[in-house]
Amino acid sequence: MSIAVSARPVSHLLKAPFRISRGVKTAADVVEVTASADDHVGRGESVPYGRYDETVDSVLAQLAPALAAADVEAACAALPPGAARNALDLALWDLRAKRTGVSVAAATGLPVPTDLVTAVTVSLDEPEKMAQAARAVADAPLIKIKLSAEDPAARLRAVAAAAPNSRFIVDPNEGWTFDILRDLEPLLADLPIALVEQPLPADADHELEGWDPPFTVCADESVHVGGDLAALRGRYRAVNLKLDKTGGLTEAVAMLKAARALGFQVMTGCMVASSLGVAPALHLGGASDFADLDGPWWLAVDHPGGLRVERGRITPPKPGFWGDEVEAQGLWL
Repeated sequence: MSIAVSARPVSHLLKAPFRISRGVKTAADVVEVTASADDHVGRGESVPYGRYDETVDSVLAQLAPALAAADVEAACAALPPGAARNALDLALWDLRAKRTGVSVAAATGLPVPTDLVTAVTVSLDEPEKMAQAARAVADAPLIKIKLSAEDPAARLRAVAAAAPNSRFIVDPNEGWTFDILRDLEPLLADLPIALVEQPLPADADHELEGWDPPFTVCADESVHVGGDLAALRGRYRAVNLKLDKTGGLTEAVAMLKAARALGFQVMTGCMVASSLGVAPALHLGGASDFADLDGPWWLAVDHPGGLRVERGRITPPKPGFWGDEVEAQGLWL
């Protein structure tokens, strides 16, 4: 079978600035891959991430040889984990579903949930602005709080007061030291914390060895693929699966099983992306303890027919959007 593949950059404007400890973004700059065969079309999207030395240009350059390969599926498998492999892998999964009539849900045994709770994110800002943002989503069951090393306690208290009925994922994006984390332990223990996500830099998480806090610490930047998991035991009790880190759904499905076998809790996360990038992760989110899949919620305009996030819950995309045997008629205009 001959597969024709192309890739292009796409920029999605955000409805508000998205701030974390490493910086701020006002658009989701993604790479979209299209794979075609036998009059069927599959699509995938990834987010090049500067934390991993990726840019849109570098991902397109990395994809170029694979797109021209005689055996595209083998070329995809040979790519390293990351955004380039993710976009191509997702396009091939979508194409395979449409060609064979076997949905991704059926092929993986991971159905898309019809009603999935997702964290909604309050991005880093001054405490009063974070409280205002939290009040706007206070009916969400789960809120992610982006923090830095600058007065995290004030920001935590502000959000907690504004959303008294929610649970929280606290995410400093590697922005804390162990001293900060330890000083915050009493406050974190007192709040309804679901997870504390990647508090320390990935190259410093050995400091977590043997520490037993009264809340669950989750690895993000420290874990990319299944082979990373074993070294994290004794440091983390949960791991964050992201397609852009695993390099696609193929590795992510295997990693989900490996994480469970090693006793980790699992959160399925995403970058700030469109529904095309996040819809595949719904298969993992339904089998995870937590989902953080609000990426499309940040977009000013998403793809027609994509997923919806309302009141902290996800409504799946329309049939044909991604990963099923139905062709996406009219959704990509």
